[in-house]
Amino acid sequence: MGNLADRIEEYLKRVLEKTSEGYIVLQRSELAGEFACVPSQINYVLDTRFTVERGYLVESRRGGGGYLRIIRLGLGLEGEYQQVMRQLIGDQLSRERSSALVDRLLDEELVTTREAAMIKSIVSGNDLSGEFRDWDMLRARLMKNILTTLSRDDLV
Repeated sequence: MGNLADRIEEYLKRVLEKTSEGYIVLQRSELAGEFACVPSQINYVLDTRFTVERGYLVESRRGGGGYLRIIRLGLGLEGEYQQVMRQLIGDQLSRERSSALVDRLLDEELVTTREAAMIKSIVSGNDLSGEFRDWDMLRARLMKNILTTLSRDDLV
């Protein structure tokens, strides 16, 4: 049956597949009880197997009324999201490449004309000044956050 982390991962993926909302909400303590493990084991699975790079976003609130929300990120076929992040963006993204990427999002009707203009305005860096020198790294991080938000299945 595999190790505990594998079983927890498989269970969560199965539950996510059954939902039409694109996300699931769980209680960490209940999940730990179901697998007879400590909550930190649940955290380990979420931190290593449900990452943005793997196509998931995890929101967590700790405490008595705390919850876990696991959101499946879209953008098509399994693994396509990671390819977009790695190939099109990487660790740095020039102004020209970011503009072309936004144009592609617009062409594929993933964003409206207004949203495209807003994204281009944000990532251009035109209105940002000061001593910060690594605009391409900042632009890459901003675009990754924008793509993550656009690919959230729960915001459709």
